[in-house]
Amino acid sequence: MIWVEILAGVVIWLTFWSLIPRDEWWFRGADFPRLQILVLGLIAFGLLLFWDQPWDIAREIICITLIAALAYQLKMVLPYTFIWKKQVKQVKSNQLNPQQQISVIVSNVLTPNQHYQRLIAQIEKHQPDLVLTLETDQAWQKALSVIEKDYPYRVAVPLDNLYGMHLYSRLELKDTEVKFILSDEIPSIHTTVILRSGQPVQLYCLHPKPPSPTEAKDSKLRDAELLIVGDQIKDLDESCIVMGDLNDVAWSRTTRLFQRISGLLDPRVGRRYVNTFHADYPLLRWSLDHVFHSTDFALVAMQRLPHIGSDHFPIYVVLQTGRVFEQVQQELEQSAADEQEAQQTIEEGIKKAEQEEKIVTDELAQDYKMAVTPDQPSSSKCLIVLGKNVARSGK
Repeated sequence: MIWVEILAGVVIWLTFWSLIPRDEWWFRGADFPRLQILVLGLIAFGLLLFWDQPWDIAREIICITLIAALAYQLKMVLPYTFIWKKQVKQVKSNQLNPQQQISVIVSNVLTPNQHYQRLIAQIEKHQPDLVLTLETDQAWQKALSVIEKDYPYRVAVPLDNLYGMHLYSRLELKDTEVKFILSDEIPSIHTTVILRSGQPVQLYCLHPKPPSPTEAKDSKLRDAELLIVGDQIKDLDESCIVMGDLNDVAWSRTTRLFQRISGLLDPRVGRRYVNTFHADYPLLRWSLDHVFHSTDFALVAMQRLPHIGSDHFPIYVVLQTGRVFEQVQQELEQSAADEQEAQQTIEEGIKKAEQEEKIVTDELAQDYKMAVTPDQPSSSKCLIVLGKNVARSGK
């Protein structure tokens, strides 16, 4: 039964490997399959307990260490189950108000995928207010032209590099910008959506590069882009939604830091996993596509949609805003250490972009570059950046 000890050893190694604070993909990759690691660990633990062999010191050490690894994995994934306290309230039937609602479909279509009609069928079925498509090129733009009659407000960024994106909206869009925060190859859409009630909602659509052997060797650019947006949001006194394929899981160190920095909530906490990738491999799935929102939103509906031929499933989310929800929902507490970590991550991302000869000219990134001078300690840099955000938001 040596293979049982090997299985336990792999689970222990992957668990503690993920704790190493490094940004290379071969470290950060261990963040993704926590559910799978947990299941394998439980199998190994059960086999160790019922293994009909005398207990020795080696077996006892393996068992104790495996228990510690399982406890950590449970700590990371349990918040996304029904046994945890909900981070976002459910809108009750007597509270429903379509004028205050916004519905979205987020779909990474996979550029070579030609099953256009599958996504179109889901859009026609659910009739969302917003449709965000990722990895869309000119061919996808042409195929989706059939929905344009229902979506008069559109933002098109067709690209052939797997980072194109399109935003289709039934609701009015204002102050729309396509930004290239840390790279002239990776767009993001920043706009204001006007709800039917007239209330403005700040919307950020993101799709940063993942840490992988074929994309980015480390997570610096992804983490920095996400935290730059999070820091901008923190001081906004407005409703806000961030959505897209963030190429990161909900329980990762960076995503949790993003939530604390931005103050945004995750409707999956206390409910269930919404594993969107990989659509073709049921045993290897995790959540890469996200919808985060400010504390004034509560959840009406959330579901993963059927396979559209992509490696991602689309997600459909309906939210409703209201002061009553803002009074009972609290953002995650942010510490001074979080601010310092976020600033350091942003600085490292900007340096990484410049080392890779990316064109970093967007004003969001420039704010951080200009705020940092070589003779300032890290803590001072953080205070300067946050101070600029406060001034910019009028607070």
